[in-house]
Amino acid sequence: MYTHCFPGGQPVTIIVTDSLFLIDKFLSKLYIIGIIKYIIFRRVLHMNNLKLDVADQIAVLTISRPGALNALNSETLDELNTVLSEIEARDDVKVVILTGGPDKKENAFKSFVAGADIAEMVNFSAAEARAFGMRAAEPFFKLMNMRQVTIAAVNGFALGGGCEIAMACDIRIASDNATFAQPETGLGIIPGFGGTQRLARLVGMGRAKELIFTCDNIDAAEAYRIGLVNKVVAKEELMDTAKKMASKIISKGSYAVSIAKAAINNGYDMDIKNAVEMEANLFGITCSTHDKTEGMTAFLERRAADLTDF
Repeated sequence: MYTHCFPGGQPVTIIVTDSLFLIDKFLSKLYIIGIIKYIIFRRVLHMNNLKLDVADQIAVLTISRPGALNALNSETLDELNTVLSEIEARDDVKVVILTGGPDKKENAFKSFVAGADIAEMVNFSAAEARAFGMRAAEPFFKLMNMRQVTIAAVNGFALGGGCEIAMACDIRIASDNATFAQPETGLGIIPGFGGTQRLARLVGMGRAKELIFTCDNIDAAEAYRIGLVNKVVAKEELMDTAKKMASKIISKGSYAVSIAKAAINNGYDMDIKNAVEMEANLFGITCSTHDKTEGMTAFLERRAADLTDF
C-alpha cells in the first residue's frame, strides 16, 4: 500500500496486489510508476476547459472553450493553476506551449484567448473583481516563474486577458492573423490580469499607455515591431515553429536554462549592482553541477554534450 498527496489534491492510496510481484521486479516498478502518473494527471484529463498533450519533453496546453472563444472564467483559471503546478513537478517536461483551441465552427485560428469572461464579470462587486484579478495572478505567475520555459503560441485573438496571459509567458510566437489589444478602458474598467504592468515592461511605458488608453487592436506585424511578440509566422507553421523552438531549448542545459530564467526575472526590477551580484551567485551554483563538468569537458573534447540536470 502506498499513500501520497499530489500537489493541490487529496491523499491517494495505491494498493499493489501480490500478483504484480510475480513478474520481473523491474517491470513491476514501471507498472507502479505508470499508475502514479495516471493518478497525477487524472484530473487534468477530465478538466472541462483545458487539454494537455505531452510528448518529447514538451507539454502542449490548450485552452478550449469553443463557445466563448477561449475566454478566461474562474473555472478555467482554477484548472490552469492546478495543471501548471502538476506540470512543474514533472522532470519529463522541459517546455510548455500554451495555445488556444478551435472555436465552435472548428476554426483553429480564430482565437487564442478572447479575453476574460465578461458574462461572469458583468455583476462583479469591487471585492469580487479584485478576487478575480488575484485568481488570475496565481497561474499567470506560475507561467512566468516555473522552471520550465513557457511559450505562448498565439493563434488568433489575444484580447484583454488573452494578451495578458501571453505576456506572462517567457516567449510569444504569433500567427500572422493574430490580433492583440487591451480593450478594458472601453468597458469602463482597466486591465485586471497584469496588463498595465507587463505591457509597459515589454513595449515601454509610452506604447503601453497608448494601447490601453485607445483600446486599439494591433496586428501581429505591429506586435512584432514594438516588441510584444518574438516571432511572427504563417498560421499553418505556428505549432511547428513553437515545437522547433522548444526542442532547441531542450537541447541545451535545462537546469542552466531554468537558472537563467530566474536570474532574468528576478534581476529585472533590481538595481544593476545587486542584480549582477545575484547573477554571480547563480553562476557559481551552475558551476557546481554535473552539466557544467560535462558541457565544458565535451567542448574541450569536441563532442556533443550529454546535459541531464534539471
